[in-house]
Amino acid sequence: MITILIIDDHPLVTDGIKTMLQHEQYLQVSGTAKTAKEAIAFLAHQQVDVILLDISLPDMDGLKLCELIRKHNKTAKIIGVTSANDAGIITQLLHRGGNGYLLKNMERDELIHAINRVLDGHVYVSREANDKVLQHYQSLDTALGQMPVLTRREKEIIELLSDGLTSPQIADKLFLSVYTIETHRKNLLQKFNVSSTLLLLKVAREYKLLN
Repeated sequence: MITILIIDDHPLVTDGIKTMLQHEQYLQVSGTAKTAKEAIAFLAHQQVDVILLDISLPDMDGLKLCELIRKHNKTAKIIGVTSANDAGIITQLLHRGGNGYLLKNMERDELIHAINRVLDGHVYVSREANDKVLQHYQSLDTALGQMPVLTRREKEIIELLSDGLTSPQIADKLFLSVYTIETHRKNLLQKFNVSSTLLLLKVAREYKLLN
């Protein structure tokens, strides 16, 4: 039996997904959550095989929740289910540990196909969403290859830079030396292939790495 957790704050969506899956005897919806807090609490006591995750939640960015879940659960397959057909969001979800991306106008057959594909170890992106990626990149692999992969510390620093903090201020906040912060900043410039902090933040926003 394949167990599923649905994370979505819209009951109509949750009920619709349940209806789509109700006749598949090997698929069982083990739980639902309307918020990230509810999802985290559920997963603390029960593991599932597949997580259907809305990207827009009332208490946390779904991309951040995806990353958080992946840190504590290496095996569950995470499929983003959203109305946002955006190349940056798609690639960010996959970078943060997602296994698939579906739009909420999906048909029942596509939902089941996506679940089966990710369970088999593949990445599944709906055709309509994939077309959006192709408008920006030659392929999904190219998109993922072009987007820098950041460490937790680098993410912290780039967020503080976006808040307008200087290197000495960031060093004080993170209890690190100014030299260490400057080293991280230079590494970020290299990763994003830019020559200034201003350009770094601009590109990071384009990649949806910053709110």
